[in-house]
Amino acid sequence: MPGSRSFLKPSLNWLLLFVPIAIVLRVRPQLGNETALFICSCLAIVPLAGWMGRATEELGEHLGHGIGGLLNATFGNAAELIIALMALSKGLTGVVKASITGSIIGNILLVMGASILGGGLKYAEQRFNRTAARASATTLTLAAVALTIPTVFHVTVAGHSAKWSKETEQKLSLAIAVVLFATYACVLGFELITHKQLYAGASHRDGEEGEEEAGGWSVSKSLLVLVVATALVVIMSEFLVSAVEAAREALGLTELFIGVIVLAVIGNAAEHSTAVIMAMKNKMSLSLGIAVGSSLQIALFVAPVLVFCSYPFGTPMNLEFTLPEVAAVITAVQLIFQISGDGETNWLEGVQLLSVYLILGILFFYLPERV
Repeated sequence: MPGSRSFLKPSLNWLLLFVPIAIVLRVRPQLGNETALFICSCLAIVPLAGWMGRATEELGEHLGHGIGGLLNATFGNAAELIIALMALSKGLTGVVKASITGSIIGNILLVMGASILGGGLKYAEQRFNRTAARASATTLTLAAVALTIPTVFHVTVAGHSAKWSKETEQKLSLAIAVVLFATYACVLGFELITHKQLYAGASHRDGEEGEEEAGGWSVSKSLLVLVVATALVVIMSEFLVSAVEAAREALGLTELFIGVIVLAVIGNAAEHSTAVIMAMKNKMSLSLGIAVGSSLQIALFVAPVLVFCSYPFGTPMNLEFTLPEVAAVITAVQLIFQISGDGETNWLEGVQLLSVYLILGILFFYLPERV
């Protein structure tokens, strides 16, 4: 039976089982511990983020290319933004900043690496739109430079100038956040208005099964799914953040590793799987667009929004990162710039990207907490 076959097919939706488990662990703490709650909340967010993305795309289909593209661009990293806002409300600015750099690194190295490897095992060479890819890579380089400036400023000036102060660093980060946000508006204008032909057809739904396309959601269904999924992500994020400190100590992980690796992977898992699937269907332009586009959203939209929102929470956040984070971001951006230059990929490039991600993961695992 077709229905039973689709039900038995491996899917991220199986992880929805962890939603009620996490709720029970939170309501009845005597049944488990904080570490179990942290793990279950992480796993529950993965499929919920996928449903949020699907509902946003379905709404975009009804609202047209311009508004639909704006919706996808704005809500593409909604799950990560919600998790980060919850962490900010608890004063965990270190985890939030680590998740920013972790998402950029993960999208470029992990997502692109897995996509290129998966697609390369089926096709000897895969081609993509070099002009669009190079434009995105150049913008990502700009974002990486902007995110490293506060760190360079801190290393250069802190303790070496009488005019240095934390307030000055905060103002610097706020000014850079404004520039990044303005740049994001320009990027949207480029992709959705002036040069939309370069990104035509770049929808996550391209290449999906025909019957799934034929059974598109109505506006009311899309809104309902989006509201319910968002509400559940908020709840699961609150559970996750409330348990992160206890889980970190129990698992022997640093705050930096939790943010750079764990939260970054969890928030992007649904989009990760889409990028890999598209690559395996020989749609490398779309796969690369998902990975690089997500990194751009994090750097140009999510990071500035978090800086702005940190003020009402009473814990102003700056954009000063650790030197290993800065080195990792610059390395990742440099690699994607090189790969986007020739307009084609092969499986070995995927292995190389994944190797760099593993090396950086090992670095962050052994890197001690900052004193």
